[in-house]
Amino acid sequence: MNLDTQIEKIASFKHLALLANQIVEGFLSGMHKSPFHGFSAEFAEHKTYNQGESTRHIDWKLFAKTDRLYTKRYEEETNLRCHLIIDNSSSMHYPQLQAQQNFYENKIGFSVLASAVLMNLLKKQRDAVGLSVYSDTYEYYAPEKGSERHHSMLLNQFEELLTTSKKSKQTDSISFLHQIAENIHRRSMIVLFTDMFQKNTSKEDQDKLFKALQHLKHNKHKVVLFHVYDEKTEFLFDFDSTPRKFIDTETGEEINLFAENAKEAYEKAMHEYFYTIQQNCTAYQIKYVPVSVGENFEKIITTYLVEKQKFG
Repeated sequence: MNLDTQIEKIASFKHLALLANQIVEGFLSGMHKSPFHGFSAEFAEHKTYNQGESTRHIDWKLFAKTDRLYTKRYEEETNLRCHLIIDNSSSMHYPQLQAQQNFYENKIGFSVLASAVLMNLLKKQRDAVGLSVYSDTYEYYAPEKGSERHHSMLLNQFEELLTTSKKSKQTDSISFLHQIAENIHRRSMIVLFTDMFQKNTSKEDQDKLFKALQHLKHNKHKVVLFHVYDEKTEFLFDFDSTPRKFIDTETGEEINLFAENAKEAYEKAMHEYFYTIQQNCTAYQIKYVPVSVGENFEKIITTYLVEKQKFG
């Protein structure tokens, strides 16, 4: 059963923790088919062998399966600190969900469930997790911890994000990414979920945004940027020929147009924007992963596992 089928099967469950656990367990049960042969996220006791290291802890059974050298890691070595960041501006609450839709079919719901999935993995690996939420204010901050009480507190915050509507909440990533960077003192993996929409789109402001992202890398942090978007409408501009009124969810600005008249120019601009983000992230050594709300969570989980291996 693939992850899409699993999500559909358990969509009736309202409990976020249960849903996240089902997704993680579904992924782990299929790991024998993945590049992580022999790697178990239950204990995460392996790291890539580097030339010059002692061969005493090489896992030769794993080498026989994968033809790659890994060394065993012990519990005190495996602890990771991970800080999740969620953009909670109004644009992240797009598309507006219909009654029959699942909560993870818009950007904030997808980001919240993906964060809950990562927290579930971190919990299984005995790693510490923290959370920051921002929009036009720094809405929430919790430092990295690993206790059950802490996990429950973060789950409550996730559920609040799903139930609280955001009207005319603009994005101030530049200010708050700098503040978040100052709050994370110990070396951590930082995972950011955002749609990369800003209140200002000038080149100067784009440069400031990437300086803020670069600030997240201070103290040797690793930064993973999940660029969340709705592929059909936000990237492909796939609308019918009916005249429509488009309303900016953050500023309230309105424009009337026939989508087909703007489609070609819009798609070109979006391709260029995504390419610019990717190039800047590469320059700043930030892992950039575009994800559409229509995708399953394998890309999220796999990215985390790969980047954790590199980070260790």
